[in-house]
Amino acid sequence: MTLTLAMPHRLSVHRLGPTASLALLASLIVSFLASSSAPTPLYAVYQAEWGFSPITTTVIFGVYAVAVLVALLTFGKISDHIGRRPVLFAALATQTVAMFVFASATDVSTLLIARVVQGIATGAAAAAIGAAMLDIDGRRGAVANSVAPGVGTGSGALISALVVQYLPSPTHLIYLLLVAVFALQAIALIAMPETVTAKPGALASMTPEIKLPRAVRGSVTIAAPVLFAVWALAGFYASLGPVVLRNMVHSRSAVYGGLPLFVLAGSAALAVLALRNAPTRQVMLLGVVALIIGVAITLAAINASSATGFFVGSVIAGIGFGSGFQGGIRLVMPFVEAHERAGVLSLLYVVSYLGLGVPAVIGGYLVVHAGGLLTTAREYGIAVIVLATIALVALVARRPAAESVAE
Repeated sequence: MTLTLAMPHRLSVHRLGPTASLALLASLIVSFLASSSAPTPLYAVYQAEWGFSPITTTVIFGVYAVAVLVALLTFGKISDHIGRRPVLFAALATQTVAMFVFASATDVSTLLIARVVQGIATGAAAAAIGAAMLDIDGRRGAVANSVAPGVGTGSGALISALVVQYLPSPTHLIYLLLVAVFALQAIALIAMPETVTAKPGALASMTPEIKLPRAVRGSVTIAAPVLFAVWALAGFYASLGPVVLRNMVHSRSAVYGGLPLFVLAGSAALAVLALRNAPTRQVMLLGVVALIIGVAITLAAINASSATGFFVGSVIAGIGFGSGFQGGIRLVMPFVEAHERAGVLSLLYVVSYLGLGVPAVIGGYLVVHAGGLLTTAREYGIAVIVLATIALVALVARRPAAESVAE
């Protein structure tokens, strides 16, 4: 009697459906943004160990934004040519390298290297993830694109703060946990279907250029000042916010280092969910107005040394952050052709990360060389209000065009 075993010729991989693919892509945004905010509560630890100034903290923060910008301009459109998945696999591998560099850091130079590597990975992934979401489902993808950054930024700051405060090896453990997350996501990515067909021109697409389809140029001029303003606020909360709050409550606890960004980003994510079905123009107007009111309350709380007022203002400002970011994305991306999505989304992220990095570095310089922490915090907040007011004027002035596009 002969026993015959039938062996498969190749391993069959179960492919993820649209909903599971969207969930995976959203988790990638969350983990990438969580890793970018994870060092926030640790800056005080690094500063105490290595003795650097507040300007160094903001430079470490700002160099990440610069690296993201360079990666967006260089790699932002490449997934339109080689596919979304290859870019995401490369970005996950690069993020993993960044986590190991963070975990082994012994000086400021190593932190700077880690932030640059991390920024390159995030910039390369951002447009590919966002475009893949829109490839799968335009409406749900736009919502996920707006919700996930707030969830990632907020959770990364708070979880890192809790790890630093209550678990051993604070400057190592959070990064190693993130490595494990990236490994699981890479395995899941194998099962995600590719959403675009590869086409020639990948190398040419890496030449930095600012190119907008004619159909969305007007929309981008409306969205850009809003995106810059809301991310400038996020830059303040990530770079100077922890120090401001700890001085206000007279505590060195790492948890207070993560709370400001968590509150801002958490309320932003909730605002995106609550307003996902509201008209785009209303969402943007609400975002700008909430940003102005929230920052004004926060500044008053800083002057009065009121932690309660600081958090109230942060929640309202967070609503402005989430609404403004969601509105900007929704105003532009639904009207972009599939083969142009990654490039246009990259440009929107360039504006956002300019807002995130440049004011923060300027703020760090002013803390050291001008009026000190509290004066700089006030000036920074006033600058955000001015930016938001300019955005509000642009929204109102361009009302007919905005409504014809957005609604």
